[in-house]
Amino acid sequence: MRKASRLFEIIQILRLATRPVTAAQIAETLEVTVRSIYRDITALQAMRVPIEGGRGIGYIMRPGFDLPPLMFSIEETEAIVLALALLERTGDAELKEAARRVNQKIAGAIPVPLRQTLHSKALHAWGTITPPPSGLDLALVRRAIRDEQKLMLDYRDELGRASERTIRPLALIYYSATAVVVAWCELRQAIRNFRADRVETCKETEGYFRGESDGLRDLWIRGWQVNAAEAAMNKSAG
Repeated sequence: MRKASRLFEIIQILRLATRPVTAAQIAETLEVTVRSIYRDITALQAMRVPIEGGRGIGYIMRPGFDLPPLMFSIEETEAIVLALALLERTGDAELKEAARRVNQKIAGAIPVPLRQTLHSKALHAWGTITPPPSGLDLALVRRAIRDEQKLMLDYRDELGRASERTIRPLALIYYSATAVVVAWCELRQAIRNFRADRVETCKETEGYFRGESDGLRDLWIRGWQVNAAEAAMNKSAG
């Protein structure tokens, strides 16, 4: 977790706390060291965030401090709740956990009448829940897309043929059966789709493709448009 995100998470934890929270408890929640939390608390206090307490005692936020309010209507809140529920159908464990945290943050920031929407269980997303792929960490793929970092895959195609691919990941599509990584394949020198359930191993490389993502995604989207135009012509000709 990057430091900026961690500082935000600490503020959220302390805002929602009803009693002092120790650095060890925060560190366990955020999966970092206690020493990192001590440094982060010091940094927040230097930024005049009103955190009180100390080592061995715990920390608490003084009343009155708040982040900018979330101004959601009832329909907007329901849209968020349903979207978060849909994440349960993906095989992305990190996004599922992120959805849980988003629900907690919304519940702590919106008025009580709207908060009932989050807890009433009146909205559900139904369907098959995709198991996480065994050879691919979807969180790793999402980070590589953001950081424009190349990945190396051991991949097996629909005919069972194995190959090693160095890819430049561009997008991640979540289908009901599996996730698909859209990437520039350096072996094929073209845009290719890689099913997550056919990836046997995936690891980071030391290579990057910074500044190329937008151009490659434009190439991918133009491919959609060409295929759509060809389909329309074939349909009219038939």
